[in-house]
Amino acid sequence: MSKLSFDRILQSQGFGTRKYCRELIDDGEVSINGEVLKSYKTAVETAGLVFTIFDEEWEYHEHLYIVLNKPANFECSRKPSHHPGVLTLLPEQFSWRDVQPVGRLDHDTTGMLLMSDDGPFIHAQSSPKRHIPKIYVATAAEPVTDELVQTLLAGVKLHDEPEPLAAKICRRLGENQLEIILEQGKYHQVKRMLAAAGNHCAALSRTAIGQLTLASLGLEEGEWCYLTPEHMALLVPDTQ
Repeated sequence: MSKLSFDRILQSQGFGTRKYCRELIDDGEVSINGEVLKSYKTAVETAGLVFTIFDEEWEYHEHLYIVLNKPANFECSRKPSHHPGVLTLLPEQFSWRDVQPVGRLDHDTTGMLLMSDDGPFIHAQSSPKRHIPKIYVATAAEPVTDELVQTLLAGVKLHDEPEPLAAKICRRLGENQLEIILEQGKYHQVKRMLAAAGNHCAALSRTAIGQLTLASLGLEEGEWCYLTPEHMALLVPDTQ
């Protein structure tokens, strides 16, 4: 962290161009600790910085690390085509910061979605070499049988995939529901695996990534929160 002029700080946080950020400061829209900022040239330390803009308090973040409980019928795209994009669920200035989903969930899939403007973080979380488990709860169209579970654990052959894909863990949760843990993250993988095993996916939700669970975050559908260092430490394979 270092000292930056406040117009640069506002721009870095996604509040607009430097010219617009200077105008906000000149118009008295920005304050620190209850004191209205008088000059955009004022340089402050970014570490631990909290400021108020438009009567709303914001904490400075060099990079954004966010987790969203994605509702159905939202697209994981900056240019959605048939449904609203997930970015519409976040503050508008996050779009200015080029926040992107880490991987994708289908428009009808719900649950945990990581988002960030940190390229190396996005790449690391998306890399299949890291073997980060992702946990899904799938509702099947037909009853979940022991044979279905064993087939998914043994591996199924999917079109365009050179080798069969297998669930790391798969267990029956109810008559038509199962929990499946994957490490590969292929396109429509859970749905395609269920179809290849002779069933059909009627609903799908991602409940955890690594050791971080959606339940532990207490987010309702459509809600988001910043990832804390403690959360970030859980986004790794379980080595136990």
